[in-house]
Amino acid sequence: MVFPLTYGEYQIDTDPARLDLAQCHAYIASTYWAKDIPLATFRRSVAGALCFGVYHHGQQVGFARVISDYATIAYLGDVFIAPDHRGQGLSKWLMDSIISHPDLQGLRRWILLTGDAHGLYQQYGFTPLAAPERWMERAHLDIYTSS
Repeated sequence: MVFPLTYGEYQIDTDPARLDLAQCHAYIASTYWAKDIPLATFRRSVAGALCFGVYHHGQQVGFARVISDYATIAYLGDVFIAPDHRGQGLSKWLMDSIISHPDLQGLRRWILLTGDAHGLYQQYGFTPLAAPERWMERAHLDIYTSS
């Protein structure tokens, strides 16, 4: 797999230099999962991840971020396709590109959190936690608005 990948008039690329961080931040800071995330925090999250940008004629229209040790586990987050570009199979193409990325093969576990895209992720083998009683979290869900 050689990036950028092409699908009609769209491209997916993992080159961090192509990311429009201001545009991605504007979208992600308005979501239920990262509401009001400060730009500096978002920039740090991107710097520590393998990011996938989706582009239409050079403009960024989608994004996903994978945090991984590249050996045993990966966390998939911040996945979006801009509303004007939905309904064209881009989410599935993005997921295909992520799941088949050469650096993310042979992992024992993938994890993610979603409130509304279960159907998409189920197509890629994601299921509810088999043993939720084993999972714990240390959550500070108001951290972006409490400081």
